Amino acid sequence: METGMDSEQRRTPERATLSVDNIGGIDETEVTFQQGITVLSGRNATNRTSLLQGIMAALGSDRVSLKADADEGGATLSFGDETYHRSLQRGGGTVVSDGDPYLDDPELADLFAFLLESNEARRAVARGDDLRELIMRPVDTDAITAEIEQYEQRKRDIDDRLAQLDELENRLPDLEAKRTRVIDEIERLQGELETAQADLEDANVDVEERRADQSELEDRLDELRETRSELERTRDRVETERESIEALETEREEVEERLDDLSTGGETEVDRLEAEIDVLQDEKAELSEEISQLQSTIQFNEQLLEESTEILGGGEETDGGSVTDQLLPDAESDSITCWTCGSTVARDQIETTIEQLQAARQDRLEERSDVSAELDEKRTTLDEINENRTAYRRAKRRLESIDDEIERRRDRIDELTAERESLTDEIDDLEETIDDLETEDYGDVLEQHRAVNELEFELERKERDRDEIEDEIASIEDQLDERNRLEAEQEDVREALTDLRTRIDRIEADAVEAFNEHMANLLETLEYDNLDRIWIDRTTREVREGRRKVSKSTFDLKIVRSTDAGAAYEDSIDHLSESEREVTGLVFALAGYLVHDVYETVPFMLLDSLEAIDSARIATVVEYFEEYAPFLVVALLEEDAQAIEGEHDVIAEI
Repeated sequence: METGMDSEQRRTPERATLSVDNIGGIDETEVTFQQGITVLSGRNATNRTSLLQGIMAALGSDRVSLKADADEGGATLSFGDETYHRSLQRGGGTVVSDGDPYLDDPELADLFAFLLESNEARRAVARGDDLRELIMRPVDTDAITAEIEQYEQRKRDIDDRLAQLDELENRLPDLEAKRTRVIDEIERLQGELETAQADLEDANVDVEERRADQSELEDRLDELRETRSELERTRDRVETERESIEALETEREEVEERLDDLSTGGETEVDRLEAEIDVLQDEKAELSEEISQLQSTIQFNEQLLEESTEILGGGEETDGGSVTDQLLPDAESDSITCWTCGSTVARDQIETTIEQLQAARQDRLEERSDVSAELDEKRTTLDEINENRTAYRRAKRRLESIDDEIERRRDRIDELTAERESLTDEIDDLEETIDDLETEDYGDVLEQHRAVNELEFELERKERDRDEIEDEIASIEDQLDERNRLEAEQEDVREALTDLRTRIDRIEADAVEAFNEHMANLLETLEYDNLDRIWIDRTTREVREGRRKVSKSTFDLKIVRSTDAGAAYEDSIDHLSESEREVTGLVFALAGYLVHDVYETVPFMLLDSLEAIDSARIATVVEYFEEYAPFLVVALLEEDAQAIEGEHDVIAEI
């Protein structure tokens, strides 16, 4: 699997300097890190975890604690030419943070880069948490769904437009054939007109001297031709208006049918859905807040256990015994004194409380999932009602517009009909006048004039038809020019949709592949007795979300061991040793780190609380993880630190 680390390391500065004050157990310190492995070596209670929390604070995490006896503290990270600072301040029973940290959103880092003992990804394996939910938590599936809907709408628009272009293209052969017929008729009329004009010219030569006396007749003939042309145009306009009315009446029938299928949708139903959505949104927000508070409480108790373990594990000796013994007289009774309130609680009680809180948190997560599903269902219903109502109003407006347009065109037909009748009367008068002006001498000439006028009129009409056909052909060809662009965009949209629809699937598949690959690599190197294989099996199951059943992926952790005789059998996570569970949790966190490209935004990976793994295997794990993180900072006991080989920095004094 490619990690992209080569290019990332070229962009990452070679060193970073961290200044910390009043975080965890640290009063004040400054440390410089080089790229690669940095080992924080020492006994328990030597502020190694506190220094890791200082790094987390400067990078942007909220999962850090202010020193118990301090009201304010902070951390500053100088990284290349940039400096990042985070301040912590106690007030109102809580600790608030401010400043300009390295990360705007620390979620990915908290899950997959800051691998302290209480890290959720590390603990997920041992606790049997939903591995798929955790690995997919940083993915904004709602945003992906919304983007899919946008692309689907654009694809429908493009498909509709291409279908229109296909229809237009199919019209071209008929239009071109029609144009050819009209051009042939024009050529025929031009030939007949030339002949008629030549005959008229010959006739005019014979009567040239008397032509001046017949100027009124010619004027009337010209006027007759113009009037006939106007009459023909008026008839065409009447026919066009009638065709438009027929098209509008057809459209009106279609709109009326569509209206019958649509519903106006009651305001009461919309108001009820909006009110229910508001209630569900509030319920989801309350559940999210409760989940966050439960997680904070779980982390606080886990941190309390962790820090008490460090304190009990070490401490300087005095004449009267260890400092720990003097500060915690009840330590031997396996009880813990809370550093915030001073009360003493049994360790097993805290562990029981953590289990109860984790169970409550899981219940709230399931409740929130059900509420989200119901919320999505009601939003979909509301959207459908609103879309239906919008379509109804749009169709209603279109129906009114069609009726208005039909009425306007009918009025126009009445006007054109009156104009046509007037022109017909005018032509009758002109023809009567011409008949009166005709003489025996000019009978043939007048007939030839009439023939020329009629041919000119017919030729003009055919040329107008030709121009209209050519304009329509040109318009279609211009529109067809956009086909290539639309088809290219259509392909881009299809690829985008394919990418979006498979993105979640790819992330899941990549996470499983990464875990299985690295788990296999490490198990081969670590050589655990009779532990043959640990892997995640990704399956799809039908689950209920609200009232609907949907298909969802699940991650099932599989374990195969072998007997002394070599027979393989499937085992459960409960039977893994503590060392095996820790390694499995670390590999799961590494899978999330790689799948979400955390190394591109978070330069540090932090490891702590590896004591359950023996020194040689710790060294193997650390060296394996080094390949994937620019800065790998590991807190180890002195004897474990000595097992790390190769070139690396060691910090023994904090």
